[in-house]
Amino acid sequence: MLKADLHVHTEFSFDCATPLEKLIQRCLKQNIGCLAVTDHNTIEGAVKVKEMAPFKVIVGEEIKTREGDLVGLFLQEEVPPGLSAVETAKLVKEQGGLVSLPHPFDRFRGSAMSENGIAEVLPMTDVIEAFNARNTLPGADRKARELASTHRIALCAVSDAHSIGEIGKAYTLVPDFSYGPQDFLEALRQGTLIERRSSPFVHLISTYMKHKKRMLRR
Repeated sequence: MLKADLHVHTEFSFDCATPLEKLIQRCLKQNIGCLAVTDHNTIEGAVKVKEMAPFKVIVGEEIKTREGDLVGLFLQEEVPPGLSAVETAKLVKEQGGLVSLPHPFDRFRGSAMSENGIAEVLPMTDVIEAFNARNTLPGADRKARELASTHRIALCAVSDAHSIGEIGKAYTLVPDFSYGPQDFLEALRQGTLIERRSSPFVHLISTYMKHKKRMLRR
């Protein structure tokens, strides 16, 4: 069985400062056997981690759409931000990737997909985050789990880590699988969600890094 954390950020995200080497070290310490690196609007960090890490790494991207964030997994090419959710999902699918719905219903995050966006993209959705460790209220997770169950969509638990200490906070325990989207999806359907919530104060870390990087760019 593998501990899979399927939503993690690195220094390549605008709101995270985690160096790739330290990310890998933390995953080894936490016995993470499968990691999806999902930086905001880029796959550059994910590609580098895949080259460096001794465990399974899924190249992902958390993509800003007009209706809110969408995650692409098993990407070969970067998907540009700013398109509609449906257009974004199509670009993920065209390269053989999987579409994952991150932190739906968490209304404390302005980046969460709107309910109209969810309805439009749901027929193309392969995975739903039924537990996101950064969600402030458990009701958001319950609604996500109900959505996945109703539409028979694979679900997962993720850390959504923006700092070293968050990695592996929540994860999905899955059977080992051959690297590939469909094998992964089948393993995920047999998975067990390990749910541990991060402190609400972790949002201060990513907010601080966002403002710091913005100032440095100036």
